[in-house]
Formats: sequence, structure tokens, C-alpha cells
Amino acid sequence: MNEKNLKRLEYFKILEQLASFAASPLGRERILALRPIFDSPVICRWQDEVSEGRKLLRLDPTAEMGGWKDIRSQLQRVGRGAVLEPKELIATADTLTAGRIIKGFFSERQEEYPLLDIHAFSITPLPDLEKQIKKAILPDGEVSDQASPLLMQIRRKLAKAQLDIRDYLENIIRSPNYQKYLQDPIVTIREGRYVVPVKIEYRAQVPGIIHDQSASGATLFVEPMAVVEKNNELRRLIVEERREIERILAALTASVEEFLEEIETSLDTLGRLDFIMAKARYSQSLDAWAPTLANKPILDIRQGRHPLLKGDVVPVDIRLGEDFDTLIITGPNTGGKTVTLKTAGLLTLMAQSGLHIPAGENTRVGVFHQFFTDIGDEQSIEQSLSTFSSHMSNIVEIIAQAGENCLVLLDELGAGTDPVEGAALAQSILEKLHGAGARTIATTHYSELKNFAYSRTRMENASVEFDRASLRPTYRLLIGKPGRSNAFEIAQRLGLPPELIEGAKSFLSAEQIQFAELVRNLEKSQQEAEAERAAAARLVEEAKAIKDKHEQLVAELAQKREAILSKAGEEARMLVKTAKNEAETAVRELREKLSAESARAREKAIQETRGRLSNLQRKARRAVPEKFYGGQVPAMLCAGQEVFLPRFNQRGHVIEPPGKGEKEVQIQVGIIKINVPVKDLRTVGEEPKAGRGQSEVAAMLLDKTRDISAELDIRGQFAAEAILTVEKYLDDAYLASLPRVSLIHGKGTGSLRAAVHRLLKGHQRVKSFRLGEQGEGGYGVTIVELAN
Repeated sequence: MNEKNLKRLEYFKILEQLASFAASPLGRERILALRPIFDSPVICRWQDEVSEGRKLLRLDPTAEMGGWKDIRSQLQRVGRGAVLEPKELIATADTLTAGRIIKGFFSERQEEYPLLDIHAFSITPLPDLEKQIKKAILPDGEVSDQASPLLMQIRRKLAKAQLDIRDYLENIIRSPNYQKYLQDPIVTIREGRYVVPVKIEYRAQVPGIIHDQSASGATLFVEPMAVVEKNNELRRLIVEERREIERILAALTASVEEFLEEIETSLDTLGRLDFIMAKARYSQSLDAWAPTLANKPILDIRQGRHPLLKGDVVPVDIRLGEDFDTLIITGPNTGGKTVTLKTAGLLTLMAQSGLHIPAGENTRVGVFHQFFTDIGDEQSIEQSLSTFSSHMSNIVEIIAQAGENCLVLLDELGAGTDPVEGAALAQSILEKLHGAGARTIATTHYSELKNFAYSRTRMENASVEFDRASLRPTYRLLIGKPGRSNAFEIAQRLGLPPELIEGAKSFLSAEQIQFAELVRNLEKSQQEAEAERAAAARLVEEAKAIKDKHEQLVAELAQKREAILSKAGEEARMLVKTAKNEAETAVRELREKLSAESARAREKAIQETRGRLSNLQRKARRAVPEKFYGGQVPAMLCAGQEVFLPRFNQRGHVIEPPGKGEKEVQIQVGIIKINVPVKDLRTVGEEPKAGRGQSEVAAMLLDKTRDISAELDIRGQFAAEAILTVEKYLDDAYLASLPRVSLIHGKGTGSLRAAVHRLLKGHQRVKSFRLGEQGEGGYGVTIVELAN
């Protein structure tokens, strides 16, 4: 593709922006070398890779994708047989570590990021080499003592030799005999050997080798003869250490060379991943998204924004190639015609480069094989070309090459010469490009081109909107409506006398006046229609808000109604339970009183007492408001039949049908068997739609399981109150599937324990019970095994 056309559309500025998001030189180089391509499957894959990168930034923003170095030059040196320095080796190890981590990250998330995982698969982990280098080289680039046993031995000897020399020289500088000969009582190093600073006038008193002299000449740095041999030994050890280090570095470099191809491939993959993630970060910064790639050369850009414009950018809708192949945009200067032209070209180039584009949903972009542009003033003084000549030279090249699958963008076509001839040339050029099958967008001032577009098939007019009230452009593109210059309105607003404006209008032909009036009326009608459409949209939004509020109020009322009914039912059930416990107490007392009576008389009295209890229970039930459930009660019931229980919002199965005259039936609901009145059953299929969350039964079980404790403390309660508490607790423990519970009643007088034990005897939830043993609370606790 011609680089000139890319430059005119500011494509390289996009690449510079994109390169700022790269984390490595490899990624930046790939970005700057990026060019639009024409292979649709590859473009789609590139777009999908960027989409996965966006997903990664959203779901795993802290994922570690860096930490590696650009070691291409080091690897090239290894290939030529050079030995790597310690810092170069540690950079290689860091890169191997980063590659291993990145590969592991994508291997664990193959389903979330399949395309990125395909790239990461090319990374070869080399943990042994990585470990070998990091054991031998410290993070600051120094060779570690652990690099080899010989190096450790040499360095120990070095440390001892240095210590011996320093100790000897320290004795000299602290000696009263030598202190007057020394300039300063210090030990220093010159030419790699330990020396002491001696005053020049006492040179003869300190025999040794002179290695240096101070700038003033007053001090000589002397190596005393007594340490010359020690320093020689030190130098020998230093040379030996350097040779061992060179051997270690050569061995590590050889290990790197053994896996040179794998490391180069891994490095290239890391650069490719950085390239993809840079595109993802750039997409995020632009709030851009992947366009739909069309299988034909079309443009359907919705709410497109020029990516280089800052601030509050007005989005534009641009269409081309579906209903028409040539779009002619007219309108005043500074109205946004050129920006619209560049937006269309630049977004298409970005899409074909695998980049997301700043545009709205349902944007479609086709694949164009050639891009031709004539934008801006390119007059050349050196070539003696005027503005018009420069444009014409460019257009001659375009006409010679443009054809199908080409996008041609022409700014101010025919400008720079006589308006009549310029308009004629513009029409001829557009007809030629149109006939060649090119997709063309052209901007112009010439009104003749408006009529030209009206009279040709698959050509369309467009304009940039102008606010006549403020005399400012709105920068919106209006397809299907030709533009007006608005010269008279602008001149009048700026203070030109009205008689001059009327005089100017008299020079217009009747056709021009009629056409201008037609365009003005069309613009007014379109603005009114858009205002009405916006008002209708607002009304729809308000209606939706009212509907949502109404539905919310209905739901809240339903919840309040359910809460009131539930509360009333709970109060009634507590009333019944209290009465039942009182009745049981009365029965026990009655049994005690009638112990002397015959069994028959005693049982008769008991039955009379229980009858009074049943009457009390019926009265309590009548006090509870019943819920109304819609739907049809099953006409007949048989064993195994599936039914719906509105009260619990659950389905269940009939265990056995009710007998003649029986009004209740036993139903299996999950793991629970319950007796339910026949009138509370409904035919399956008439249940209401389940809301979010769980059914009443499931929610109840979940609450019990979450809140229930394995022990109940009833110390301090009266017997009647304790019996009610234990009754409810046993029900809750049964629903929570607890196998065993502890009832803490204390020792005291034993009356509370006796009342609890009387309740537990024959209780349907209780399998067995016993007093606590040592460590369980003894006589103060009763251990209950539940019949789950």
C-alpha cells in the first residue's frame, strides 16, 4: 500500500499512539511495522486476539505479563561464539522466568483465552537452565560463591590473605615507631596492592616498593617489604578467581547456546503477546470495540469517532457500498467535512490492521484492497506545481489505478480553479470512478455536484449539519440531504446591510433560489422530525420508568402481604402450641388425680380433655386468615401422582390417596413427608413462575441449617416456657438434619429436667435420650439422638 495515502490519513500517528502502550522494544517494533492487510480470516483472528486481551484486562488486571528483557543482541552474540557477561546471563534467566510464568498463566486459563494460549504454547520453559544461571549469578550481576566449589575455595583464601595483610599493616600504622613517618594512619590500595601513606622526607625509614605519589608530592604510597610476598599471593589468587569466573561464564553461555533456538522462539512469542496486549490497552483507552467484518467492500460506521481528536468529539454515522457507491458531502468550511472523510478512511485502515475502532455497536467494515486519498494542500514550489496542479497530478494517478474493492477519498474535489470548470471536472472524475466500481467519498463546495448526485443511480448527497440559530456547525453528517453554504445567513448575522444581501440574492437564478429554498425546507423538516423523535424517545423512557416503578410497588405490596400473613400464621401456631402444651399438662395432672380410678373412667376423662383441646385448636385456626391460591384442585388423586403445593412453591408426589371422607393427603416433598389439605393442592403446570432465589421450603431449610446450634440452653426458664422452646428447637434441628443435640437444663431441683424428659418420651422427632456423661455436662445436660 502506498505510504503516502497512509500518511495523509494520519495512520502513522495512530501507530505512534499505539506504540506508547507497548511494554517492550519488541512490541514497539512490531507496532511500528504494522500495516493494513487484506486477508479476511487473518483480520478476524487479529481482532479476536485483541478482544481476548481486553477480556484479560477486565478479568485479570493484575496478571503479570512483564519481567522479561530484550535479549536479542545477547543471543546473537552467543550464536557468534561470544561469552556472556554476568548481567547478560541474569537478564536471560529473568526472561526465562517471565516466559515460564506467562505460559503457566495461559495454560491454566485455556478456556478463557484460547487464542492467547496458542501463542503462549510456543514458549519453552527451561527451569533447569533458569535455576543454573540464578544459582551462579546474583541479581545484581555478581558471580555467586555458590557457582562452583573451586570458586568458593579461592574466595575463602582471598578473604584470609586480605585479612592477614590488613592486620600486618594495621600493626604498622598503630606502632609508635612508625606513626611519625606516616602522613595518615590508614591502609589503602594502589595498583591492586595494599600500601601505607608515608611522608616523603621519611622514605628511607619505611623500606618497600613505591606504587604512587600524591598530587602535592608530599606523600608516597609504599608497599612495605614485609607484605610484598603476601600481596603477590593475593594477586595470584585474584587471577585464579578471574579464570574460574571466566570458566563458569563460558559454561553457562554454552548451556544457553544449547537451547538458543528455543529461547529465540520464546522471546519472539513474548514480543507478540506484548504487541497484542498493547493493542488491547489502546482499545481500552479509546473505548473502542471490534467491528463486524463484512464480506464485501462496504462501510457502515455507527457513532464513529476520530481517534486523534481530543475532548468532546461528535460521533458520525457513515454508510457506503450498500445503497450507494459514491457519497458527495457538501457544506461550509470548518463544518467537519474533512474530519468525516479522514474518520472513514482511518477507521477502515485500523480495522484492517487488526485494531479495534472507536465506534458503536453493529458497525460493519468491509475489506478494501487499495486506498486512494487526495486530502489537503500539497502544492510544491520545487516542482512548480500550484494547489490545483498538485491535486490533479494526484487524481490522475488515482484514476489510473482505482477499481473495484478500492476506497477513494477526495477532499474539495475540483477546487483551486474556475468554479464552473472545476465543477465540470469534478463531475467527470466522479463519473469515471463510479463507473470503475470504486467506493468514493468526496467533499465539495460546488452546488452543481448536488444535482449531479440526484441524477445518478447509486450516488448520494450528504452534508454536515449547520445550526442557523448559532451560525455554528454541529459536525453531524446528514446522509441524503445536500448542504448549503449559509453565506447569506452568516453575512446577515455579522452585520452586512440587508439591502446588500437582497441585492446578492437578485443575482441568483430562479432555479438556484428554488433549490436553496427546497434544501432549507428539507433541513427544517428533518430537524423537526429529529426533535419529535427525541421527544418520543424521552416519553418511552419515562413510560418505562413508570412501569418499572409500578412493578416494584406491586412486588413490595405482595411481599408485605406475605409478611403479614406469615406473622399472623406464626402467632396462631404459637397459640395452638401453647394450648397443646397446657392441655398435655392437664392430661398428666388428670392421670395423676385419677390414678385411683378405673382405667376406663380415666381414659374417658382424658378423651374429654383432648376434645376440649381440639375445639381450642379449631378456634385458633379460624383466627388465622387463609391464603388464596389460584388454579384448579386435582379432581382425583392416586399414589405417585405429581402435584403442586402453592403454599411452599414446591412440587411433590402423593404417597397414598386420601380415604373416603378424609380431607388430608400425605405428600412427599424432597426428603420431607407432610400432611396437606386436599384443597391446598393444585394441578401441575398451574404453578406461578419461580422468582429469583429459593422456594419457601428450600429457603426455610437453608435458614435452619445456617442458624441452628447443636445445643440449647434453657436454664432459668419455667417448665411451660422451656417445653415450648424445646419443641420448636427439636423441629428446627430435625429440618437441619442434626443427628444429635444437647439440652442444657442444669441440675437444680430436677423439675426442669423431669419436664424435658416427659416431653422427650414418645416424641416423634426423638430416637433416644440420656443424661450427659463425664465431660458432657453430667446430670445438667440431656443428650438427644434425633430420628432423622
